[in-house]
Amino acid sequence: MVNRAIETLPSLYEADETAWLEAMAELIRERRYEELDYQNLCEYLTDMARRDRREVRSRLTTLIAHVLKWTHQPRKRTRSWRGTIVTQRQELVGELGSGVLRNHAETVLADAYADAVERAAEETGIPLKKFPAECPYRLDELLSANVLDG
Repeated sequence: MVNRAIETLPSLYEADETAWLEAMAELIRERRYEELDYQNLCEYLTDMARRDRREVRSRLTTLIAHVLKWTHQPRKRTRSWRGTIVTQRQELVGELGSGVLRNHAETVLADAYADAVERAAEETGIPLKKFPAECPYRLDELLSANVLDG
């Protein structure tokens, strides 16, 4: 039975990831570590970490782009912009609870800002040179509920 489980886990991973996750969790709960699908588990965990990091950078870029639009076009402010800022800020606050992702956000802040400037310039028609060359925001400022007050 043990060998059969070991043989089927890799194929289960390819066929039904959720069922594979449930099977892996069950094996761990039962402390049957020798039966774990370590190769796919390693791949899965690595992919999850990459996904989380991409998500943080994407949300940070979107947040900054909308804050830039909000700041540089006060007469064109919309509820939609406000809603996007609030949503992205709230989601980031939730995701950055762990130190690893918060450190990642700090690390990618300058790159996210550069992407956000490009996006904001494209969406507003404001020339790139009108935006600050370096990110004028600290991460804590962007995550603050007062981010729209500035």
